[in-house]
Amino acid sequence: MSLEFLWYIPNQVTPGHRGEPVTVDHNSLDTLTAQANALEEHGWKGALIGTGWGRPDTLTVATALAARTTTFEPLVAVRPGYWSPAHFASAAASLDHLSGGRVRVNIVSGKDNLGAYGERESDQAARYARTKEFLQLVRKLWTEENVTYRGEHFQVTDSTVVPRIAPRGDRLHPKLYFGGASDAAERVAAAEADVQLFWGEPLEGVRERIERLRALSEELGREHAPLEFGLRITTFVRDTTEQAWAEAEARVAEMAKNQGAPAQNPHRQTAVGQQRLLDLATRGEVLDDNLYTAPGKVGGGGAGTTWLVGSPEDVAKSLRKYQDLGITHFVLSDTPYLREIERQGNQLLPLLGE
Repeated sequence: MSLEFLWYIPNQVTPGHRGEPVTVDHNSLDTLTAQANALEEHGWKGALIGTGWGRPDTLTVATALAARTTTFEPLVAVRPGYWSPAHFASAAASLDHLSGGRVRVNIVSGKDNLGAYGERESDQAARYARTKEFLQLVRKLWTEENVTYRGEHFQVTDSTVVPRIAPRGDRLHPKLYFGGASDAAERVAAAEADVQLFWGEPLEGVRERIERLRALSEELGREHAPLEFGLRITTFVRDTTEQAWAEAEARVAEMAKNQGAPAQNPHRQTAVGQQRLLDLATRGEVLDDNLYTAPGKVGGGGAGTTWLVGSPEDVAKSLRKYQDLGITHFVLSDTPYLREIERQGNQLLPLLGE
């Protein structure tokens, strides 16, 4: 299976995300379009657009960027509850039609400020049960007509989404990405997702999770194409190994000075996957060849908790090891975003070509 390399578009109201320069136009359409255009120019497939209450709506941002690009594929992060399945299936199908089949979708189930948009807090089991129904129903609405569905959380009667999503080769609908490391999350992924995304864990941890998810897929009687796997991680690339480590350590030292700034999503700290990353620091500051755990000790979260650090050759070698485990989708990033889109597109991606 061919490898796919995506980036990350910050989609933030607050400037200065992960070391990005503070500018008044950091989330303007022109700034975000410049990043999307650079992604097209420098060999990237597209970019993940992050979601959460208090951030610009991801589908709106994706639509604007799709209109200003020609090949850029937005990986649109969405939350069940913020969207109902039928509303989302219709909106995404419309964007897929208008963009010529460029939409990808990342379903996020972690805790959010649910009360702010009218949702009730629920326990983990209920959240993932709802997510499973969301995935099932969206896929049905994209591939079937006159859908009637009766779930515990969602119901539709005689529902047909228009415009219909046009099959493109073996692509019947936008690919459904999913994250989560809890037992409940893995059961949803094994049964219903197209791509399971992992954070930047050591190779052995990723190997164990892939093996477990493949076994779960068989146990649960998965009805879809085999589950694919992706890696979402910061790649800290400089011209030489020595330069990369010197600058990475300097950035962590700067982060330590600013530690204590409020987390953008305070709920993330309680997530199983996030805790797995934070726990890595107890095993050492550098794991495998060049997986840097120190950022997580000074406030780095999500994909910024661990970094792959090194020269283009160092980082490419590490990514190839994840590929050997079965990873085929890579969502990379570093800041400043525009500079790193160009640097890593020019220096890293050519080393990963097949």
